[in-house]
Amino acid sequence: MKHGKKYNNSAKLIDRSSLYDANEALDLCVKTGTAKFDESVEIHVKLGVDSRHADQQVRGAIVLPNGTGKTVRVLALCKGDAAKEAEAAGAEYVGAEEMVQKIQSENWMDFDVLITTPDMMGQVGRLGKILGPRGLMPNPKAGTVTREIGKAITEAKAGKIEYRLDKSNIIHCVIGKVSFGSEKLRENFDALLGAIVKAKPAAAKGQYIKSCVVASTMGPGVKINPNKFGV
Repeated sequence: MKHGKKYNNSAKLIDRSSLYDANEALDLCVKTGTAKFDESVEIHVKLGVDSRHADQQVRGAIVLPNGTGKTVRVLALCKGDAAKEAEAAGAEYVGAEEMVQKIQSENWMDFDVLITTPDMMGQVGRLGKILGPRGLMPNPKAGTVTREIGKAITEAKAGKIEYRLDKSNIIHCVIGKVSFGSEKLRENFDALLGAIVKAKPAAAKGQYIKSCVVASTMGPGVKINPNKFGV
């Protein structure tokens, strides 16, 4: 794969054979995030678990201390007082059956997070084939199926992210923007890694964190020493 001049210049700053500590790695992400736009900083953590087994799933959500730097558009599927609460909390879109129908018939997806109340899950379940592949299906573990819908919307807009394993046993998350600087990125990094470590399944054996890589959107990956996490 061919890379541009900026990428190649950035890659020269990184020793691909080295495992960095988190501070060094995030400093390098900031230095190599040289695109004309404010690049996101991503983290990719490979875990020593097997996602095919229910007792080795790792999934949850956390509000990052400094947010993600992204404007989050929220769709709230709810009725009555919950709908009023959702509107007051700042949800961009609020509705019930009519919004479910809009997604089904028009494949409408102009939102980043879907939050709903338990009583609407019968309707929302019909959207599984549309929402599932996009990672937008609400889930109680992620706090997106809740009776406290106002709180959930406020947290989503404040920078709440969901982390979960993919089929390769890797968690992929955005932890902020290059413009945050390495200090704020480190605070978000520590919060997310702390949550992942805390979520370690009892059935997990051997080394839990196998590898950890951080990268800006257009920059090269920087490897972090997984032994630093002690799991």
